[in-house]
Amino acid sequence: MRKAIEAFHRAEEGFLAFLLAAMTLVTFVQVVLRYVFASGFIWALELVTFLFGWLVIMGVGYGIRVHSHIGVDAIVRLLPSPAQRLLGLVAIAAGLTYCGMMAYGGWLQADILHMIGMETEDLKIPQWIPYSALILGFGLACWRLLVVAWKIVTHKETTLIGSESADALKQFKQDGGASGKAKP
Repeated sequence: MRKAIEAFHRAEEGFLAFLLAAMTLVTFVQVVLRYVFASGFIWALELVTFLFGWLVIMGVGYGIRVHSHIGVDAIVRLLPSPAQRLLGLVAIAAGLTYCGMMAYGGWLQADILHMIGMETEDLKIPQWIPYSALILGFGLACWRLLVVAWKIVTHKETTLIGSESADALKQFKQDGGASGKAKP
């Protein structure tokens, strides 16, 4: 089970890297074609827009997993651990409500677009394909929020937001500390 989860995480990171690389490549080629050859692809802007949308929406769940979302928790960290956990669960409930509504709305939108067979303007692909990012991305975010909620309930974490100082110290130790020698 652990290997399957790690494989999923690697696939997710690979997909996000692919989206970023594809955006960069298409944009670079478009700039070269436009300014060097006075040409270009009419569909490039639409493709980059869809790739960016997928990157951002799929990145929500990834950000939850790696605790990279920004949060103001100066006052929360002053509270005792049980109160921190309670407020973390309240924040997760709010996040689940939002992500659930977005996933459901995405499902309704994609379903309507699929039913009427509408295509994108330049790429001529079914519009439900780019809109399915809402379903997948916010569905994944819901799953990740539930995982964090379980970790809070089982006392493995206290809040939804990671501690930047603790993360930095952990990375410093992994990198070999002040000696600069990386540990195997």
